[in-house]
Amino acid sequence: MPSANRSVKQQLRDYLAANQPATITEAVWLDLLQRLAPVSESYLRDLLRATSLPFDQPYSGIRQHTFEELEHGLRTMLQVYSDSLAAGQRDRARYCRRQVIAAKDRAKWLAVTPRSTPERRTQKEEMAQWMLVWLENPEVFPAWVDARKKSHSIPG
Repeated sequence: MPSANRSVKQQLRDYLAANQPATITEAVWLDLLQRLAPVSESYLRDLLRATSLPFDQPYSGIRQHTFEELEHGLRTMLQVYSDSLAAGQRDRARYCRRQVIAAKDRAKWLAVTPRSTPERRTQKEEMAQWMLVWLENPEVFPAWVDARKKSHSIPG
């Protein structure tokens, strides 16, 4: 059956059944983007997260449902970013930054959407601040977030 007649979800299910990757690695991610084109990265990421397969950074992106999740994502992204710079992989380092920028933009949008409660607005504004610090100086982020959590009674 031609892929044009199958949904992206079904094509992904077929791919995972045929290839059975243990982890969503860079190679799997790039292969899926090519096979499922023109799929958006965010949609593909959401579908892959639903599989519960382990997901390598920077392709898993930055999750921000909780502060703990956000902190973990930013710390693991920092490791990939630093390793990429050290290895001279500037494109990969830029990709890491783009993932954090996209997550920051989403947090800012969620903070101002009319459906946001005051608590959610405050949470998303704080999360956007974390990502701004990461973007301004990623190496400082771990110490900054530790101090921020202590001074602002943030869980985690």
